[in-house]
Amino acid sequence: MSYRFDPELAPAVPFLPQLDFSDVATARATITALSAQMPAPDASALRIEERTIEGPGGPLPVRIYRPLAQRGAVPGLLYIHGGGFVVGSIETEHGNAIALAGTLGIVVVSVGYRLAPEHPYPAGLHDCEAAFLWSAANAGALGIDAARLGVFGQSAGGGLSAALCLLRRDRGGPQPCFQFLGIPELDDRLQTPSMRAFTDTPMWNLPAAEFSWRYYLGDLVPGSADVPAHAAPARESHLAGLPPACVTVMEFDPLRDEGLHYAQRLLQAGVSVELHAYPGTFHGSSLITEAAISRRQWADTCAAVARGLGLPPTA
Repeated sequence: MSYRFDPELAPAVPFLPQLDFSDVATARATITALSAQMPAPDASALRIEERTIEGPGGPLPVRIYRPLAQRGAVPGLLYIHGGGFVVGSIETEHGNAIALAGTLGIVVVSVGYRLAPEHPYPAGLHDCEAAFLWSAANAGALGIDAARLGVFGQSAGGGLSAALCLLRRDRGGPQPCFQFLGIPELDDRLQTPSMRAFTDTPMWNLPAAEFSWRYYLGDLVPGSADVPAHAAPARESHLAGLPPACVTVMEFDPLRDEGLHYAQRLLQAGVSVELHAYPGTFHGSSLITEAAISRRQWADTCAAVARGLGLPPTA
């Protein structure tokens, strides 16, 4: 298909890697190499600490970003990386975690959850829950205001963030105060108009989504009645009682419509939602950081997170 990409994004499209999820090892190496090419923001104003906490499957790595100038408790954010449940790591989104902690003056805890297909659902979700509960339980030591602890994720990280909010609501106890669901991967059924139409879009498309859900669900069959809502949040019929959300979608992203539908249903359930749809963009187009649309997207992200965590407006 021919796509009306933003004129600042279009020239970069031929140079973007195409992730072949049929070869997991190569896909992981590709995304690692891509992230290594991205310059990290200045981290000199942050204290960054590597920790290992107890997870449901054994030792679970987390990376903690804290402002050096911090005085007293500040809001916190559990950061859940993307990668189709299959690729990615704490390291691949290190730059975003630095930028959020430094720009907003908050504590960010990034979690290295287990990946599919070696560790299918619910392993990754349960790791994210363990990291959230650890952050809440250790809020005082981390310098986090426990009442202002949110969750942030993009792509599969957005799907896991939505699932974590459902899981914590259903189980009771500590819950995120806010959820940022960036270009979220929410629906294993793959039947939305955008998903069926965008079979050859950059960075993410229908074939990649098919592999992603097949790996993540393990013995469960994507699209079958057996898939639970904690695996695919778009299946949840009862969305009341969830934290306020910000949802972002890109025009030429297969995940566009499931994000729009989820945001609409959250609103209908009485959940406060901020929704951003960016014209001429595609999944992962924010990697082209110098484009005006990418700069606007990042400014909107920081402003939404600030509002969600009860911070003063960003500049």
